Amino acid sequence: MAQRVVSLGSRSGLHARPAATFAKAAARTPVPGTIAVDGKPPVRAGSPLGVMTLGAGHGDQVILTAAGDQAQAVLEELVALLSKELDA
Repeated sequence: MAQRVVSLGSRSGLHARPAATFAKAAARTPVPGTIAVDGKPPVRAGSPLGVMTLGAGHGDQVILTAAGDQAQAVLEELVALLSKELDA
C-alpha cells in the first residue's frame, strides 16, 4: 500500500466543486484509494460526498492511500491535482 501526504492548494479547500473535481479524477484511476485528514477516518477518494465530509481547508494536509500495481503513479497524479487551485 502506498501513501502520500499533500497540502491542499485550493483557496476554498475541498468544498463542493474542488471535491467533485478530485473525486472524479480519483474514480477514473485503475486502483482504489482513500483520502483522510488527521483525526478523521479515511473516505473513498472517488466519493465527492465523502471527500466533502472531511472539511479540509486551504493548506490542510491530507493523506492519500492507494493499493495496487499502479498505486505510486496514481498518487503522484492525485497529489499534483490537490496541490493546485481547483476552484478556478
